[in-house]
Amino acid sequence: MYKQIIRPIFFCFDPEKVHYFTFSLIRNLSKIPGIPSLFRALYVVDDKRLETEVFGLKFKNPVGLAAGMDKDASLYNELSNLGFGFIEIGTITPKGQEGNPKKRIFRLVEDTALINRMGFNNGGVQEAVERLKKNKGVLIGGNIGKNKVTPNENAVDDYLTCFDALYDYVNYFVVNVSSPNTPNLRELQEKEPLKQLLQTLQNQNLTKPKAKPILLKIAPDLTDSQLLDIIDIVKETKIAGVIATNTTLSREGLQSENKVEVGGMSGKPLKNRSTEVIRFLSEKSNKAFPIIGVGGIHSADDAIEKLEAGASLIQLYTGFIYEGPGLIKAINKKILEKL
Repeated sequence: MYKQIIRPIFFCFDPEKVHYFTFSLIRNLSKIPGIPSLFRALYVVDDKRLETEVFGLKFKNPVGLAAGMDKDASLYNELSNLGFGFIEIGTITPKGQEGNPKKRIFRLVEDTALINRMGFNNGGVQEAVERLKKNKGVLIGGNIGKNKVTPNENAVDDYLTCFDALYDYVNYFVVNVSSPNTPNLRELQEKEPLKQLLQTLQNQNLTKPKAKPILLKIAPDLTDSQLLDIIDIVKETKIAGVIATNTTLSREGLQSENKVEVGGMSGKPLKNRSTEVIRFLSEKSNKAFPIIGVGGIHSADDAIEKLEAGASLIQLYTGFIYEGPGLIKAINKKILEKL
């Protein structure tokens, strides 16, 4: 029903407006007695064999929602009823910010893709904390970044601020230095500044009552040499793992008119490169750390491909928009078939 009826209607309207409308719709429907149970009956695959333990955390199933969808931690409880094993909120910054000027999301329907240049729009870390206090048992990842006005030399302070504020309310952290939509942010992926940032966060982590897993989210546009640097940095700083990958600046092979838009591209055209990065990191590191695979997952077979390439968990974003919540159920059922 989603692809035949709902999606064609939604795709007649501006993507960002549809996003807020959909969130409002799910929120209001979920207030009706019985509707959350109906969602779970339709989409949740409840099977102990799907439980996955990664970096010390037990996930109900390995299919998560990627950061960027629930930026402000405003709908994670309701979204978990659609079958996700975990929800990653953010990217969160210390202070609220508007993000980049609208229009800033573009559908590439011919390519089954999106381009976005949101620019870390969010209400700030304290607003997110207040919402996370209402968590009803959802496993949460906290994706953190820096404010646009913060210079790179002071970026570590922004990450520390978010880390400390979210520490009691998230199960794992993701350091986002790979979004293409905050000026100069990707410069923090260079070896020395990245190692310094991660080591500082890890040192702070070790002062806490119980250290939380810290992951690094990387761009798909890194060279093999840079990916080898990532492997070295993960080993040196002893962070928990990597999320591969964020959106890409590449426009290779795209057909849609909107391919000229500035921003990060996600969706089907990213699938192969994302899988390549996962396989490279897994093989070259000798599976030394867990990888969360994200990028171009639009079918159960796409998800299995990521897992077989070396991912321990996977996340959806654009595939969730194009395929609907039935995709989560299809992936979990396919995983069970492969056991």
